[in-house]
Amino acid sequence: MAGALSGLRVLDLTSVLMGPFATQLMADMGADVIKIESPAGDTVRGIGPMRHAGMGSIFLHVNRNKRSLVLDLKIPEGLSAFFKLVESADVVVYNIRPQAMQRLGIDYERLKAINPRIIYAGLYGYSEKGPYAGKPAYDDLIQGAAAVPSLMSRASGGEPRYVPLTLADRTVGLMAANAILAAVIARYQTGMGQAVEVPMFETMAQYVLGEHMAGASFEPALGDTGYPRLLVQERRPYPTRDGHLCVLIYTDRHWEKFLGLLGQAHLFEQDPRFASIGTRTRHINDLYRMVAQAMATQTTAVWMDRLNQADIPCMPMHDVDSLLQDPHLRAVGMLQKVEHPTEGPMHEIGVPVSFSGTPALPIQKPAPQLGQHSAEVLREAGLTEAGIQTLQKLGATRP
Repeated sequence: MAGALSGLRVLDLTSVLMGPFATQLMADMGADVIKIESPAGDTVRGIGPMRHAGMGSIFLHVNRNKRSLVLDLKIPEGLSAFFKLVESADVVVYNIRPQAMQRLGIDYERLKAINPRIIYAGLYGYSEKGPYAGKPAYDDLIQGAAAVPSLMSRASGGEPRYVPLTLADRTVGLMAANAILAAVIARYQTGMGQAVEVPMFETMAQYVLGEHMAGASFEPALGDTGYPRLLVQERRPYPTRDGHLCVLIYTDRHWEKFLGLLGQAHLFEQDPRFASIGTRTRHINDLYRMVAQAMATQTTAVWMDRLNQADIPCMPMHDVDSLLQDPHLRAVGMLQKVEHPTEGPMHEIGVPVSFSGTPALPIQKPAPQLGQHSAEVLREAGLTEAGIQTLQKLGATRP
């Protein structure tokens, strides 16, 4: 069966992680994503480990279900071939600064003249409407600008640290996929495409401020910034006698049950700290310290059994190695062993969402070699064999 986005053609000019993650989300749902790379290829192709040059592990996990076309857009003939592709495309996605796109001659006005239905989506650091317009941006910089390391320091009591994930890149990638598909739906209603801006800083600021604006939400302020439950030092995986356990005791019922497990059920009615979610939040560090002290008295297995019987949410703490062995992920197909045609046996990360009528397509097309589909895509755009050979001779494409 065709995926939900079958028939949608996306010209993907993005590289590294943020853009490729956004376009892979669409490719997994059936869109025809054509990854347009320079002759040198996406830089993330070179991040190992890898079996063959240009096929690094991170690249493999954000570029499946795409076709790779090499086009040097700085060569006039390569740019002309790109404009030919635009004629039948639905979406153009890029993640370099708008000024660089203008220098290439690939701005929205020019593409709209070729195809009025085109959706032109830019993913970059800061909105073009503000004073930061045009500044370079990477995940670390955006995490810092959006206060993430500061929050990490407040919560841990240590030095500011970046989250050890490309948090901004992947969050903005998700936002971009949503925004692009919203523009597609709008086009069904209006018949016209549009330009879409997805800035990293503003996206992450929304993410952070939604929880941590707190008292500053009001004028005048009703208190400090910061959501206390997320910032206390005792909010962490709790050490047990033989490992760590993640426990979230949140609702009235959870606390009443947990105190019962400790033989202190009377505290739920008598201790004013437990009176409501508001009072618990104000005293959350003390309450979480109580949980930490209790967890240290028994093994992970004993606490898992007790907490599960009381229907209190808990999970053992994975590391990356044990996550790869998780029985649930394997049962639902999130971790699959596949045979890549050039890279051999590898583990593929599945698609987390599912559709009853238009299934996602997690491993229909493994991540492509550089230029693997160049001739195929150019033929589809109407170029002749002679025209394709001319592009190859000029170095504007490669087979």
